[in-house]
Amino acid sequence: MQLRRFLIVGSTTVLVDFGFYTLCLALGMAIDPAKGLGFIAGTFFAYLANRFWTFEASAVRGRLLRFLVLYLTTLVINVGVNAAVVAVAGTSPIGLGFAFVVATGVSASLNFIGMKFIGFRT
Repeated sequence: MQLRRFLIVGSTTVLVDFGFYTLCLALGMAIDPAKGLGFIAGTFFAYLANRFWTFEASAVRGRLLRFLVLYLTTLVINVGVNAAVVAVAGTSPIGLGFAFVVATGVSASLNFIGMKFIGFRT
């Protein structure tokens, strides 16, 4: 059940991330900052949705800090993977889309493991 809810929240989070990312790119922002801002916007949504719906976690001291440390770590990984794939695939719309998908897949996998066992453990 948690995995299914995580996938629903994650899919919505990806839409938030991608929406901010493409908006920032359309406004002329550089790729790495745009990717970072998209990821941060998705993070705010993900925290609330996962805390209250996916993991049904009550308020516990330190939980927000653990979540933020996890997401800061996966933010760095996400932007790094995105940059690495863009370096190989190029900056065409297909290259950028492919880089986004790969970076999102890597960070989403790490986020689920981290949230289940560190961020929202019961």
